[in-house]
Amino acid sequence: MISTLAISGYRSIRNLVLPLAPLTIVTGANGSGKSSLYRALRLLRDVGSGAAIASLAREGGLQSTMWAGPEQFSREMLAGTQPVQGTLRSGPVALRLGFAGPDDGYAIDLGLPRPSGSRFDRDPEIKAEALWTGEVLDRMSVLVERRGPSARVRRIDDGSWRELTRELSPGDSVVTRCADPGDGLEMLRLRDRMRGWRFYDDLRTDRDAPARLTAVGTFTPRLGSDGGDLAAAIQTIIEIGDADSLADTIADAFSGASIGVDEEFTLHMRQPGLLRPLHVRELSDGTLRYILLAAALLSPRPPELMVLNEPEASLHGDLIEPLARLLRHAARTTQIVVVSHSQALVDALDEGQRITLEKRLGETVTGGSDVMPRWNWPSR
Repeated sequence: MISTLAISGYRSIRNLVLPLAPLTIVTGANGSGKSSLYRALRLLRDVGSGAAIASLAREGGLQSTMWAGPEQFSREMLAGTQPVQGTLRSGPVALRLGFAGPDDGYAIDLGLPRPSGSRFDRDPEIKAEALWTGEVLDRMSVLVERRGPSARVRRIDDGSWRELTRELSPGDSVVTRCADPGDGLEMLRLRDRMRGWRFYDDLRTDRDAPARLTAVGTFTPRLGSDGGDLAAAIQTIIEIGDADSLADTIADAFSGASIGVDEEFTLHMRQPGLLRPLHVRELSDGTLRYILLAAALLSPRPPELMVLNEPEASLHGDLIEPLARLLRHAARTTQIVVVSHSQALVDALDEGQRITLEKRLGETVTGGSDVMPRWNWPSR
């Protein structure tokens, strides 16, 4: 399980270190930074698939995603007696992301390239990376470290260092470039973990939504990010997953209702009083969205981490409590982070870790006086 998430220099997040639980609810007012936190988590996943640089490019490049405020706020700025202004920078421009758990941790530091006259001078560079044992990076816990184009790994038997490469390109991560069953076993495991994280923020329910369209059915232990393989995912749960929990989840939200998949992989719902089942195209937006969430959360092969962005969208108020019960049930087998502005859902998930974000002088901070977990960034 991931117990600590660290983000620095990304959009409205200047420096944030958060504790995560098996079920974590991130909430806050509009514009408080919830979307920035969600995107930062997704960007971490992209590191594992070698797509971080391209993901940043789609967001407008590093210059468009960096923290735009001063490196530090003075006491006078915080008190409002002095206008916010730039201060003397003590460190390099950096976008840093990392996570850690009881067993290991990982962090990456991205920065600006040196001008070279290339058309690709706007591409960010990976300046440093580290993989370590335990929850906090220090001199004795580091297993793999990368600085610039060089990377080395610590031998487990005697603690000595062995060079992995001196030829890492600025956009290549050690997680992808150096992952192999030999010297790069730790990075191979880390890469596969990160690639397995699931994100759901685009489960469309409109008339032309992928979930309403006919699709070829194949074995689908995990719902796709757009929900286009919904029928196959439901059938996979029925055949090799927890079919009883699926049936209970649907009946909990829609009294007496049940869902099924025909031989042509078309989803339908039966409801009391109706003589025929309702085709997936006939379902309301809220009903379809709830079924999509059920398919994701009841996966027969649950991921290590699942992140849901505003899962309550399109749901009637009567479905909030069933959704909360579904989330609590799923959190027994996978770590879940829910980003939501629904106070009803936040209140219903009273057993989870609650993180409330707010803005202070344009910076995303946590409400209250919670102490941040310990965290050290790798040096360049």
